[in-house]
Amino acid sequence: MSKMISPQVEFSSLLSQMKTATPEVFSADGKFLNLLEGRWQEFGTPREFTSPVDGTQLGWMPMLSPGTALRAVVFAKGEAAAWAATDLDERKSRVQDCLNQLRTHVELTGKLIMWEIGKTAKLGFTDIDRAIEGVQWYVDNIEGMLGRRTPLGLVSNIASWNYPMSVLLHAVLVQVLCGNAVIAKTPTDGGFISLSLTFAIARRCGLPVTLVSGSGGELSDVLVKHEAIDCLSFVGGRYNGRNIADALATQNKRYMLEMEGVNTYGIWDYSDWATLADQLRKGYDYGKQRCTAYVRFVVERRLFPQFLETYWTAMQGLKVGNPTLVDHADDPLPDLAFGPVINAAQAEDLDRLYDNALKTGATPIYEGRLDESLFLPGQDRSAYRAPRALVNLPRQSELYFKEPFGPIDSIVLVDRVEELVGEMNISNGALVAAVASDDVKWAARTAREVRAFKVGVNKLRSRGDREEVFGGLGESWKGAFVGGALLVEAVTEGDKVVRGNFADALLLPEKI
Repeated sequence: MSKMISPQVEFSSLLSQMKTATPEVFSADGKFLNLLEGRWQEFGTPREFTSPVDGTQLGWMPMLSPGTALRAVVFAKGEAAAWAATDLDERKSRVQDCLNQLRTHVELTGKLIMWEIGKTAKLGFTDIDRAIEGVQWYVDNIEGMLGRRTPLGLVSNIASWNYPMSVLLHAVLVQVLCGNAVIAKTPTDGGFISLSLTFAIARRCGLPVTLVSGSGGELSDVLVKHEAIDCLSFVGGRYNGRNIADALATQNKRYMLEMEGVNTYGIWDYSDWATLADQLRKGYDYGKQRCTAYVRFVVERRLFPQFLETYWTAMQGLKVGNPTLVDHADDPLPDLAFGPVINAAQAEDLDRLYDNALKTGATPIYEGRLDESLFLPGQDRSAYRAPRALVNLPRQSELYFKEPFGPIDSIVLVDRVEELVGEMNISNGALVAAVASDDVKWAARTAREVRAFKVGVNKLRSRGDREEVFGGLGESWKGAFVGGALLVEAVTEGDKVVRGNFADALLLPEKI
């Protein structure tokens, strides 16, 4: 039997379910709306939005003008005082109601995420699950973290497309729980449909949330610089992050700017290749489209044959394909490592980076191939790329200093420990790193020399959202740290000094 899209994940069926669950998100003729001034309205200038899975048109993003976005900001600011004065027990009750309702739509949300940003069904469900359970932890523990701290006012959220629930929605609900009004911009590359579903539920529960779509460049003055904004939470690339940091340099606003870095994995005097193979496979979740993906491996030269054998074996076991496919309606979804990258433009940019590396002298050591059986016959595959890897990148290669944000790895061979540390610190600060060695004491000591916020010893590190602090060093982060109690402290005022990586280098963290 030929391959088919499972009826359980067919997009038109999912859209019908969403229209039944949250009809207020749509205009009378089925257009997506923006949530501003307490209600769903304003479809702005529609922009076509297609799925990276197979080019299916999913709808039209309702892009707002700066003037309309300003209306949203002014109204959201007006909600802040009354919400801040709302008793904590009432805020907890409303957030809990929101979480309970979100739990009834986990499956729908996860499948929408699959179509919007190309995650496998498993990762789509994980994204919404982590958001719900993460916020539940804050609801259960907020009294001890909040104490007598008071909310900042209006928090603006601008986040990348890769984790619309476990990063963006999670942050928004915690900010609201702490007594703030919130405005968020939908990522322009994907996530606005699933976010519309979840924000509609939050608004029904009486939470002061606003959701708008629009160009980041056009709306920056309103969502970043406007005097009504008391705090900015940003997740994105360094270029935009630096521009925002410059814009906020002279303004008295709280901010959390999470930016990219080249996360590295150093390997020295090591022999546990089976464990490394498992980590290599796990590290390819979502095609390395994560701010905590490990994309640079710094390897002791004498270990390169064992590393290369391990790498090849791990990569050849990865499946890359259309996450909606089954052989017939009763089959489970295939066990894919990842599906497409976010869009064809990103896939083409990955090709450009790879070709540039080859032209400047890098050596390819692995070029994966797409398996025809994991796609519909003749389907659009312009956003799919198999894993690739390079060794000996010259410094003039753009990829030498850049996070590819996709399935390309680079391997650097070194002969001395000093070289290993230097090559791991290539990007002037990172979010995570790891050092692997049979000598655990040596690895722990060397980890302290690596300029990353979290450094694993013989293990990967990740973002984390509950009890563990998260931030970045150098150019990978600016502003207040988040995670655990620090996420609460980042969006509230009190006697305690806020920890973070600020422009004046105030209160850099202890090594985590």
